[in-house]
Amino acid sequence: MNTNSTQTNRRDFISKMGIGILGAPYIIKNLNARYQVKIGMITYSFREMPNQDGDSILQYILEAGVNHIELMGDPAEAFAGRPQSKIDMRTVYPILKKRFDKLELTDDEKKMLADFEKERKANNEATTAWRKTASISKFEEFGKKYKKAGVSIYAYKPDCFGIQNTDEDIHFGMGAAKALGASHVTLEFTPNEAHTLKLATIASGYGIKVGYHGHEQQTPTLWDKALAQSPANGINVDLGHFVAAGNKDPLEFLKAKHDRILSMHIKDRLNPEHGKGNVAWGKGDTPIADALKLMREQKYNFPATIEMEYEVPKDSDPVKEVKRCVEYCKNVLL
Repeated sequence: MNTNSTQTNRRDFISKMGIGILGAPYIIKNLNARYQVKIGMITYSFREMPNQDGDSILQYILEAGVNHIELMGDPAEAFAGRPQSKIDMRTVYPILKKRFDKLELTDDEKKMLADFEKERKANNEATTAWRKTASISKFEEFGKKYKKAGVSIYAYKPDCFGIQNTDEDIHFGMGAAKALGASHVTLEFTPNEAHTLKLATIASGYGIKVGYHGHEQQTPTLWDKALAQSPANGINVDLGHFVAAGNKDPLEFLKAKHDRILSMHIKDRLNPEHGKGNVAWGKGDTPIADALKLMREQKYNFPATIEMEYEVPKDSDPVKEVKRCVEYCKNVLL
């Protein structure tokens, strides 16, 4: 492969996107208006793609036919000059998932994880130092580039809102989210009430909200304490994980909590009786279609965020699979 040629073609592609020569963003925007449901996606879906810079991610988004996104932190922070890690996350994600699923790791996988944790710690320390002097204006520039290409960033998920992060990290992440144009940030759910109160208090100062993302620990009452603390705290529910956790009626949860849901991840998973697996859309137990129809009927404003997490077929790639998920949503809402 001619790398220089590939990079040149990508730059040309993004340049054309920026001045509106291609019509995909306009078309998808009209589709969202037509169906009265905001269909978005999280850029984590592209984690297995070879290039992870901001321009490449933008190209993937447009190729997939999406123009509303939840943005992972890496592309924007890299654009702003963050110290880069030496680890190729494409090799680490499968092992992290294997550990998350409580599967036994090989000795080589254990060593890779140990090396990853060591490098991540060093990179996090370097990143914390970098954030003290980094300019928020680079995030404004990043957001404007995406907006010019027809892509709006409604949520931002950087790695700076955890209990291990400093207050400076948290303030930086909130400021970056506002500069990008996001209405809320997202992070993994934490039961630490002091921390959720801190996050809500800081977020309020920036005029944005905090959405806590759930996995298989999700229950209808998981978020209640955080929600009671502040109107700045909200829900980033994952419909697929909610079903895999054994909750019987996710649609009733959406009805009950819709006014506190900031965004909802959609993926198709099996319920516990069927093995909990991640599967291609339409083959699982997650009521994606019914949820989308409910959103339309009740005029819920929160976005449905495509998260492509099933195994990618050998003759495909994550961009093509996200596009298939988009088509699934469109067909449901015809």
